Amino acid sequence: MSVQKAAKWLATTPDDEKPHPIIPHLRKSFDLTPLQAVEAIREAELIKARSI
Repeated sequence: MSVQKAAKWLATTPDDEKPHPIIPHLRKSFDLTPLQAVEAIREAELIKARSI
C-alpha cells in the first residue's frame, strides 16, 4: 500500500517540488525499503505515461 501511495505522490508532485535525492526521501516518508522505493518510482512513471 505504501508503494502505491509513494507512486501517486511522485506522479502528481511537480519535479521542482520533490526533494533530492528522492530515494532516501521516499524511504523515510513512506516507510519503504530501497527496493520498494525503486518500485514506487517505476509505478509513478507508468502512472504518468497512462495520463498522457
